[in-house]
Amino acid sequence: MSVTYTSRKRRTYFLCQGITRSGKPRYYFAIEPKDKRVEKLPDGYQVQESVNGIVSLVRIRPSLLSKEDIIAVEAALQIHSQAIRYRVSIKSEHITIYEMVGPDLAELSASMGCALDRDTIKRLENSHTQFQPIMRFILKDKAKHLFTAQRMSYFGDNWVGIEFDQPISALAARLIPKLGTDAFYDLF
Repeated sequence: MSVTYTSRKRRTYFLCQGITRSGKPRYYFAIEPKDKRVEKLPDGYQVQESVNGIVSLVRIRPSLLSKEDIIAVEAALQIHSQAIRYRVSIKSEHITIYEMVGPDLAELSASMGCALDRDTIKRLENSHTQFQPIMRFILKDKAKHLFTAQRMSYFGDNWVGIEFDQPISALAARLIPKLGTDAFYDLF
C-alpha cells in the first residue's frame, strides 16, 4: 500500500519517487502521481503540512525548542481576541506566527446577510484561506535559552528585530497581544 496523506484541505496526496538528473532519488507528494508510488516513508524523513496546506517530505531534525517554548506562544495566541486569524509553525530553532490574508469569513458572510454556520466557515477557511508570516521567535542563545523576536517588514519582505535576548514566555506575553493592532507597526 502506498504512502498517502490527507491535508487539512481534504486533498489526498500520494508519496512518489522520481529521479534527479544525477540519478539520486527525489521524493514528492502529488494528487495525481506520475512517477512510482512509494510504499514506505524513507528512513529519517517525515510528512509535514505547512500552514497553507502544502504537503512535503522533510528530514527529521532535532528541535532545540522545548515544549514549554511552544506552549508559551500557543497560550498567548489562544487568548488573543482574534486568535482564529493566526497559525503557528514550528521549526528546529524558531517559531513563526502566520496571519490570515483577507477578511474573516464569519464577518463577511454576516455583512452580506447570509450567515454561515460554524462548520461551513471552518471548512471554507481550511480549504481556501491563505496565511502569511508576520512574527517569529528565534532561539539565539542556546545555553541561556534566550530568544529574539522579529516582525515582518513590508519593505522588501525583510524581518525586523524588535526584542532581543529574552525568555520566550516574556516575549510572547508582551508581543502577541499587539498582533492585528496599530501598536504592532510601532514595534522595531
